[in-house]
Amino acid sequence: MSLSERLAEHVRACFTGIWVESHEHEDAVLEIAKLCSEQKWALATWDVDRGLRLSGRKANAADAAGGDPLAAIRALNSLAKEDSSALLVLPNFHRLLQSAEIVQALAHQIADGKQNRTFVVILSPVVQVPVELEKLFIVLEHDLPTREQLESIARGIATEADDLPTGPALEVVLDAAAGLTRYEAESAFSLSLVRHGNVSPEPLWELKSQMLKKSGLLQMHRSDAKFDGLGGLKALKAFCKRSLLQPNRNNPLKRPRGVLLLGVPGVGKSAFAKSLGAETGRPTLLLDVGTLFGSLVGQTEQNVRQALRIAEAMAPCILFVDEIDKGLSGVASSGQTDSGVSSRMFGTFLTWLNDHASDVYVVATSNDVSKLPPEFSRAERFDGIFFLDLPTAAEKRAIWQMYRQLFGLDPEQQLPGDDQWTGAEIRACCRLAALLDVPLNEAARQIVPVAVTASESVERLRTWATGRCLSAEQPGLYSRSTTATDGPRRRVARNPLLN
Repeated sequence: MSLSERLAEHVRACFTGIWVESHEHEDAVLEIAKLCSEQKWALATWDVDRGLRLSGRKANAADAAGGDPLAAIRALNSLAKEDSSALLVLPNFHRLLQSAEIVQALAHQIADGKQNRTFVVILSPVVQVPVELEKLFIVLEHDLPTREQLESIARGIATEADDLPTGPALEVVLDAAAGLTRYEAESAFSLSLVRHGNVSPEPLWELKSQMLKKSGLLQMHRSDAKFDGLGGLKALKAFCKRSLLQPNRNNPLKRPRGVLLLGVPGVGKSAFAKSLGAETGRPTLLLDVGTLFGSLVGQTEQNVRQALRIAEAMAPCILFVDEIDKGLSGVASSGQTDSGVSSRMFGTFLTWLNDHASDVYVVATSNDVSKLPPEFSRAERFDGIFFLDLPTAAEKRAIWQMYRQLFGLDPEQQLPGDDQWTGAEIRACCRLAALLDVPLNEAARQIVPVAVTASESVERLRTWATGRCLSAEQPGLYSRSTTATDGPRRRVARNPLLN
């Protein structure tokens, strides 16, 4: 339902205090004015700069209240009519609600409105209702523009036939515009016309990246690195691509939820999450759990909700939560260490994982499963839990070839013994060889594999994952064994659903 439709319902039901959460006050006022004109309701708007203005009259003739908010609130009764309703719209009025006089005047006006059908409508980008008024206001949301509205805005900007793409290319543009306000979308479409001569997604992604920087809660990762630059992980790649590229956009019940990646440090969990966005044409949003914590009471919980709202507004997208075991490590003792802040934040995130119907694909990574609460990995929060082990011999050959080519090394030189190396360690060896201009065998002497420095942790993680996680390399459940010839190897219990 549109804002005007919801507002009309609440006016007829005589909700005399209405708080509209909106980032587009001009559009909201225009929509409210159109509704009042159709219903023949009286309308007045007031802000601290322009004072009181009555709909249908010149501003200087109606500016009786000037910049006095108390006078504006009291003036609403003069607009009351026996056979009609009267609305007073107050943009950004939350800034003035620290005054006891204004709060008291609003309380009296909202109560009187039940008798004379006068309504106070506050427009604000945040919901900050004083405790004295909490029971008197109903909160409505002014939704961001839909895909149809964004397409209409684009067609209004791109007046020439060749300025706006069609078919799948248009869908890509609308995906990039999702989450923008009407004002931001108009500006981005105009910038695209000036810069490229047509409407393209690049300026839209640029604007969205700036929007994320202003929030400080999420970061956008955009790169051209796809699965071709990531060795191994065949089953994981196939599973994610198959679920993300299915035509399920219009059915929330069939939308994919995401994957939880467990594994040894350096095996490519983060690289996979970042390349998944480029592979599927989605932006990757990086959520650092540490940035969500605030110093004020309630700020952490508000930051979590805001970050998740931003992610939903930018759907379809990939939400990448790296090292989530570190961010949630204090949940168990939260009541004794931080007054339950971590526990409440975790509960909000769990509820969203289970209930959200938006096209946000979550990729969470972890190195220590013992720090993850058991309820985090239950069914319907993720589509699958994958274990990424040390690469096999075939995977390592592909990784060596890829990084030798990347760093311009001789493809014929002898490779060092790498039975327990991860992909990150192979890259580090190639980088050092190029940096120091030495053979690979000599560069390898500078590297101690994590499977050696943290062998106990690696073995414990493998033991836990056996029979509990899906294999990232082959379809089916992960299982491990060791042989004398090739170090750690994996046995896989086949699952025909993942073939």
